[in-house]
Amino acid sequence: MRQKSFIFLAVFLFLMVAGSIAVYAYDASRDDLIADGITVGGVHVGGMRAGEARAAIQDQLTQPLQKPLVVKHGDDRFKLTAEEAKLHVAAERMVQDALEKSREGNVISRTFRGLTGDDPEEAALPARVSYSQDAVDALVKKVAGAIDQPAQNAEVTFSGTSLGTVDGQEGVEVKTDNLRRAIKSELVLPHADRKVEVSTRVTQPDVTRDELASQYPVVVTVNRSSYELRLWKNLQLVKTYPIAVGQVGLETPAGLYHVQNKAVDPAWTMPNSSWVAPADRGKVIPGGSPENPLKARWLGIFDGAGIHGTDATYSLGSAASHGCIRMAIPDVIELYDQVPVSTPVYIA
Repeated sequence: MRQKSFIFLAVFLFLMVAGSIAVYAYDASRDDLIADGITVGGVHVGGMRAGEARAAIQDQLTQPLQKPLVVKHGDDRFKLTAEEAKLHVAAERMVQDALEKSREGNVISRTFRGLTGDDPEEAALPARVSYSQDAVDALVKKVAGAIDQPAQNAEVTFSGTSLGTVDGQEGVEVKTDNLRRAIKSELVLPHADRKVEVSTRVTQPDVTRDELASQYPVVVTVNRSSYELRLWKNLQLVKTYPIAVGQVGLETPAGLYHVQNKAVDPAWTMPNSSWVAPADRGKVIPGGSPENPLKARWLGIFDGAGIHGTDATYSLGSAASHGCIRMAIPDVIELYDQVPVSTPVYIA
């Protein structure tokens, strides 16, 4: 009786060992077999061995991904080739992903699934495609460089007789973050059309036409040919004054200047000029003195030239000064209080 029990146990152990060997052998025979229902990057590889799956991935993914990606904006086209993008399909890694998914669980559960045909549920694994981030950034930069148009601020235009304005212009700016994401998505999707439409946004100028007036609350323009000084407030003409300007050889300088300094009854330092006697050069004439030609007010604009009053009203309407702009005394007093330091002075 004891001998029979021993034989039975021996047979049982033999069958267990043999069965285990058979299970492991069966499982090992399927270690490169991908379970049904698995796709990688849209390629059906279920039921394939690793070598077959690798070939299918190369055929169905690599070839479509060689098609250049095209970024479109209106009639403009920008291309990125697979070579430029350094596109690489990691077929070996995708096969490994599929095998790892197929061989989830332990040897017993895998053997049971294999014998019963109860493979894992369908699984869509992503494609593993690498590319050059630098190439994508360079393309985005190229597109933005060709399409972007900065907004233009509204501007004031100066002339001797009037002020004009140039309207601000809206700009266009590529939505670079959106474009970068779209390019990346198209690069790695083998069955995409590999075309990306550029999306843009409208940008506004920092200064609009309505805002110009606040930037130019006061402006003075001088027309040397018509001997007129004009005072503008909020870009609207307020008053026109008769003036005298520099005589031939001592012309009032043309250009855009600003009021640099102001003074009431200013002192006058006789300049080192040929029209001043050598003995008088550098002599200071006090403000209010009859000998001081800078009557009542002074608005300095450039290198010793400025706007001042004169009692030689007969000279108004002519080129008679030594470079300064002369005004009647009541006029310069009136102007003085309305023109702060830094006011633009345009001389034409």
